[in-house]
Amino acid sequence: MALQICPKCKENSFTWFINGKTQLTTWTCFDCDYEAKEIEDEKSTCEKCGEITKTKLKDKEKEYWWCSNCNTISDL
Repeated sequence: MALQICPKCKENSFTWFINGKTQLTTWTCFDCDYEAKEIEDEKSTCEKCGEITKTKLKDKEKEYWWCSNCNTISDL
């Protein structure tokens, strides 16, 4: 599992795991403890890099698009 750039602290310490109880993919940062749930059925093509790596994430405060390929964040 490769580390990604955290949308919050911008460190290369963002990774995912699947919660055993809910079967939801949870993204978490080992550096700043940021956590967001992945909305599994929401994937899209990134406008910046053109890859189908744009995923909808939801944290305690907001829901947004995040591209795991180029680390672009965009509002809904």
